[in-house]
Amino acid sequence: MHSQDRQAHWQGVYTKKAENEVSWFQESPAPSIELIMQVGATRSSAIIDIGGGASRLVDNLIENGFEDVTVLDISEASLQVAKARLKARLGDRAAKAEWIVADVTTWEPSRTYDIWHDRAALHFLTEEDDRAAYVKRLKQALRVGGHAIIATFALDGPERCSGLPVVRYDPESLGRILGPAFQLIDQRRHRHATPWGTEQSFQFSVFRRTDIP
Repeated sequence: MHSQDRQAHWQGVYTKKAENEVSWFQESPAPSIELIMQVGATRSSAIIDIGGGASRLVDNLIENGFEDVTVLDISEASLQVAKARLKARLGDRAAKAEWIVADVTTWEPSRTYDIWHDRAALHFLTEEDDRAAYVKRLKQALRVGGHAIIATFALDGPERCSGLPVVRYDPESLGRILGPAFQLIDQRRHRHATPWGTEQSFQFSVFRRTDIP
């Protein structure tokens, strides 16, 4: 799928559906918060949420005192939902969040981050060139010694989501995609309950950025 088609798809999703009407909605992003804390994040850690959309991770991070949080998504509509919710919920503290409208496969990072978080973005990249472009941006944006927390559908998870095909992963297959610059340090399964009560198998994998090129 071309970048323009991806953007049109996700813009359409977020203009037609409320944030709690999509399968990936979480009232509380507890697995992500737990892993972010586990890798040693401090309030000054620079964290970027890739494909964050209208996720409530940014709310939770800022509520917990994090001061450098960025959300990147291809859909401007999704970020507008998150911005409005954050402003209503946290008032002036909402200004601590930075928002980037971009396709991660073409984005050019202007800085580096301590933590790269991605829940359910990578698995939509079904073409090898797009996955390679994702890994290139990951290497550019994540400092050596930083951590990538990537959640995808597990091998027994759905084969499609939001009308699109996905690639399912276990930690080993994901590690092969990322390459030797990323060392697997943790993994866990998660059963996500959708808003309508069905369950989806997710795989959370945590990698440390090494000094290997």
